Parts: sequence; structure tokens; C-alpha cells
Amino acid sequence: MNEIAPLSPGVPAAAQEAETDPLPHNIEAEQQLLGAILTNNDVYDRIASIVSAEHFFDPVHARIFEVAAARIQKNALASPVTLKPFLEEDEGLKELGGPAYLARLAGAAISTFAARDYAQLIHDLAIRRELIRLGHDIAEKAARVDVSSDPKEQIVEAEQALYRLGEQGRAETGFQSFLRAVTDAVEVAAAAYQRDGGLAGLSTGLVDLDRKLGGLHRSDLLILAGRPSMGKTSLATNIAFNIARAYRRGKLPDGTEGAVNGGVVGFFSLEMSAEQLAARILSEVAEIPSEQIRRGDMTEEEFRRFVDAAKELEACPLFIDDTPALPISQLAARARRLKRTHGLDVLFVDYLQLVRPSTARDSRVNEVSEITQGLKAIAKELDIPVVALSQLSRQVEAREDKRPQLSDLRESGSIEQDADVVMFVFREEYYAEREKPADHELEKMAAWQERMEKLHGRAEVIIGKQRHGPIGTVELSFEGRFTRFGNLVKPWQEGAGGDFG
Repeated sequence: MNEIAPLSPGVPAAAQEAETDPLPHNIEAEQQLLGAILTNNDVYDRIASIVSAEHFFDPVHARIFEVAAARIQKNALASPVTLKPFLEEDEGLKELGGPAYLARLAGAAISTFAARDYAQLIHDLAIRRELIRLGHDIAEKAARVDVSSDPKEQIVEAEQALYRLGEQGRAETGFQSFLRAVTDAVEVAAAAYQRDGGLAGLSTGLVDLDRKLGGLHRSDLLILAGRPSMGKTSLATNIAFNIARAYRRGKLPDGTEGAVNGGVVGFFSLEMSAEQLAARILSEVAEIPSEQIRRGDMTEEEFRRFVDAAKELEACPLFIDDTPALPISQLAARARRLKRTHGLDVLFVDYLQLVRPSTARDSRVNEVSEITQGLKAIAKELDIPVVALSQLSRQVEAREDKRPQLSDLRESGSIEQDADVVMFVFREEYYAEREKPADHELEKMAAWQERMEKLHGRAEVIIGKQRHGPIGTVELSFEGRFTRFGNLVKPWQEGAGGDFG
């Protein structure tokens, strides 16, 4: 791109390097856009979704834009006069003539109708610079023949960086100012305040669980653990379907399109086939036991419910990948691809111990550590919650109290350390059923039946770790025939109406 003579006096250092620096940029476009914003703050709202501070080639311009944006977002005026106190000590600005440079920017501003075009130009040039840098990195790594540097890993890394560039307009995040971090935190809180129920994250569709977790938070790794037959997969499919069913697309606060309610769900089913998983969800929605669905043993009314449920499921943005024994790098690549093609708001992995590490490790603990770190990296990179199911060790069965604890997690160190939330599914009814006394022991039988009545249809989700909130127990209802979890009606809610499932 040919360099247009920038404002004078005071030429940005980046412009002075233009002759030796072949990277595409346009200093005048940056000056004109900043001038337009400083003379008319309404311009910022029109260009905020296109360009951000890191898209500016000149670092001084990036800092001016960042401070101006922060003031405008607080409904405060951003002008050469109001920005002067914030940038007076800026060394880069001093080289350009100090605060007088801000006045010159405003004085030479373009008409505001062209602001979007200038913003798009700045954004496109920034992407080109990143692509050039990325291409150099890929070529340099490929040329360096190293035993520890596997070509397959290089491909995954390159794909990861290109994904970030395509998605966020930059290949690496690096350090960001505290101002930027605070702004992001305020936006999350504002979105939670405006959302029904005041959730900061995605609603699971289970009221009491949402209350305890605040929904499923973006960039979090959540572990859902339990012994076999406790209902881990059932709870995961229930939550996945609730999120997919609630999906509504619309305009987000930053001006982009996305999920305003619910979300697009990705489900890696490493244990069950996609057909088996779909049958489970159909069973839950249609309220027909899954073994009846498999046998085709349904009344006309049940079959009608089944067809209606299938129609409802067709419209849900729920994507299932049932490839067995996926390496963690492949799992990440497929999740990235799904987000690029269809969008992705939450990812489920059933289950963690069936994911393979990218490279063979000397111990199982190190393998699991690589997998959990990989899942956490996916959550942060794609900015979505990742819910991974996990098996528990057999030591639970040896205890009097069968309620799971953090120490029961298989290879617990890394799972416990990397997860933001650890939840356990526990159904005491399952264990009580196996303690049925002999028929002739009448007293014991009466006590057992009374206990079974209390436990019937109840389940607990025990939150053993939570970075953002309290730990504790959430009680849910459980209908074994349809493998469905729901909200449990409390005694004071009896007859109160409403949907408590």
C-alpha cells in the first residue's frame, strides 16, 4: 500500500520506518479515523465492531484509540481536551509534539460518513500484517528440522493461529491493558443483569443448578464426574438439549451476530454412537423409554409424540461427533472447524478418559494432564464453556458413605487442578436398591421401603470445586425410564404452579 504523506509536524515513528518496513499500513487512514472520532464521538459506535486498538499500526494511535474508546463507553466526552490528561506523559506522543498532536488530528478530520471505510481499511491492513508474520513463522518452523518438533504438531499450531486470526482479527493476544480487561468484565456483568434470571453464563435449563453456578461461563472447563449408572451422560445430554432448544440468534452488544439465548452445541460422544445418543435425547423429549424406542414397541399416541420430538430435534443446533479414541489435538481442530462453519457456544466431551493424548506419555497421569490442559486451552481459545465427563475410581464403592469427593477422581491431580468447576452426579437410590433385605426380615423390609420412597426419583449434583462461587449440593429430580433430570419441586412449591419439571 502506498504511503500517503501523514500530518505534519510530528510524524509517527511507525511512518518514518515505512521505507524500510515492507508491512502494509496506512498512517493517514489511522489519523483521519482518530480525528473523526475526536470531533464526533458517535462515529465510534459505527466502527467499534470493525476495528480495535490492536489493529492500528502505530502504537501511539492504538493508545489514543483505547483511551478514547474507554471514555465513550462510559458516556463521557472524548476530545483533544479531555484526552490530554490521560496521554500527557505518553513518551510516544511527546515525540509527535505532545497533546498538540491530538488537536491536529481533530483539525484534519474527514467527514464522518467515510469513517466506516477507513475503519475497514485499517482492519484489513492489520489482518494482512498478521498473515505475513504468521507465514514467516510457519516457514521458519518448517525449515528448522528438529527431533522435538513434529510436522503434525506444526500443522495443528498453524491451524490454531489461523483460526484465531480469522475469528478475532489477531493471531496472538499477548498482554492487554487492565483497562481492556475491566471493560470486558463490565460487559459480562451487564449482559448477566439484562438476561432473565441474572445469569452470567449459558442456562443449563435446571433452575437450582443455574442458581449455584450462575450458568455455564465462557472459557471455563467443567468436569462432570460419577460412577457408572449414576447418569453422567444423561445429565450431559439433558443440559446439551436444553441449551440447543433455547437457541435464539440475534445482535449482540458488540454489534456482531450470535446467540442471544441458548447456543450451538458440540457433543463429542467417544463412548456411544451418534444414533444411541440421539435415541437417548428422543426418549427424554418424547417421554418414551429408550428400550421401547429401540424395539419399536409404541402405541399410536406414543409414536405421534416420538415423531413430534424428532421434528423438534431436527431444528436444534446440536452437532454430534462419535469418532472413537480421538487425540486431543484432533478434538481441538474439529471444535475450531465447527465454530467456523456453524458457530459453537458450548462443547461436551463424553468422556475424558477416552480422549487420547497427542503423543504417547510415560505415565497415565501425564496423559490425563495433557488432555485436561488441552480441554482448558480449547475453552479459552474458543471462548466457550467445555463440559467434560469423567469416571470415578472404585474407592467410592468401598466407603460407607458413597457420596463422591475430589480425591475419587481418577488421576485426580491434573483434573482437579485444571478444572474451574468439578461436579459429581450421585443417586443414593441406586445403592439403596442393592441393599434390599430378605423378604422374611419384615422390620428391615419396612424400613428399606420407607427409605426407598424418600429416595425415589431424586438425584444430587455435588459441586466439589468452583472458582467463581460456592460449593454445595443441588437436588434434582430423576426419571429413570426416560433418563431425564429435572428441577425438583420443593415442599413449599407444592401446588404453586409453574414448570418445576
